[in-house]
Amino acid sequence: MKLPFSYYLNPDVLFLAKDLLGKVLYTQINGEITAGIIVETEAYFGIGDKASHAYGDRRTNRTEIMYSQGGVSYVYLCYGIHYMFNVVTSVENEPHAILIRAVEPLEGKEIMERRRNMSAEKAAISSGPGSAAKALGITISLNAKDLDGEEIWIEDHNIRYTPEDIAEVPRVGIAYAEEHALLPWRFFVKGNKYVSKPNKF
Repeated sequence: MKLPFSYYLNPDVLFLAKDLLGKVLYTQINGEITAGIIVETEAYFGIGDKASHAYGDRRTNRTEIMYSQGGVSYVYLCYGIHYMFNVVTSVENEPHAILIRAVEPLEGKEIMERRRNMSAEKAAISSGPGSAAKALGITISLNAKDLDGEEIWIEDHNIRYTPEDIAEVPRVGIAYAEEHALLPWRFFVKGNKYVSKPNKF
C-alpha cells in the first residue's frame, strides 16, 4: 500500500519522522525497481529550525519545493558529492522535511550492489543519507516528484517499532545550528546494522 497524500499533511514532523521508520522507500529508474526499509530519519522543523534549509523563511530556487504541500520529494546535492533525499511534509507554506538517513535493502539488492559496488550484506551499502540515495539510484532528477507516483514512492508493509525500539538522539553534522544542533530529532531503529552512527546513543 502506497502511503496516501493525506499521510504527509500531518503538521507534526517529529511524529512522522518516527512513524516513517519501518516504511519502505521504492524507486523505479529505467525499469529497475529497488526498495529499502527506512531505519533512520532526521526531522527538520521549518522556518524556526536553525538546521533547516528554510530557517528564517528562506525561499530560494533550491528550497522552494519545501514550501509545497507535503507528499513530494526534496533532493539536493551535499558538498557537491552526495545526493540527499528528503520527504516534504505538512501543509503548503510550512516547510517541514524529513531526511532519510539509512535504509535496509529489501528489493532489487543486486541492482543496489551494482550501484554501490559492494555486497548488500555490508552495512555501508545504504548506511548514511548519501549511501542510501545512491543505492536507490536517487539523484537530482527525482527532486520535486510526487511520492505516490511511479518513480519514487513509500509503502506501508506493516513493519512497526515500539517506542523502546527507537533511539532519539541529536542530528548529525549540523554544528552551525547552534543550540538546535542538540535537539534529539534523529531517530533510528536500535540494533539495525544499516543505521549510520548507531554508537551515538
